[in-house]
Amino acid sequence: MKVILEKKESEDYFYNAMCSGFGYFGGYGLSLDYKDSDYAKAKTKYKKDNDSDPCREDIYLGILKIGGSLIIIDEECEGENNSTITLKDVHDRVQLTPHNHLMDMINEGDDAITADCILQTVFFGDVIFG
Repeated sequence: MKVILEKKESEDYFYNAMCSGFGYFGGYGLSLDYKDSDYAKAKTKYKKDNDSDPCREDIYLGILKIGGSLIIIDEECEGENNSTITLKDVHDRVQLTPHNHLMDMINEGDDAITADCILQTVFFGDVIFG
């Protein structure tokens, strides 16, 4: 079975995965990086477009939407699993998440494991941890 998601759906599922899974995802000795200038630009744009302060996930997705990238640094394996993604990767890869986890997200029955699998699939193209 092949699942095809709209770009907005991929963004929404990735956003939800960041909200509930980055703490779990970071347990593999990974850290997130980005350009400080992209962070500042995304934060400013969010505040301009919304009448509220952004959370970190709003800014992370905003970085991708302004053409920036998010970088995962593998702190424990000497960079073996370093990865850089753009918004195109989110659009292309969320739908590649193992079906049981993707369906959990679609059906709003997701948890930290679901989020972790989506994040790993987007950043690494597959679930490589756990």
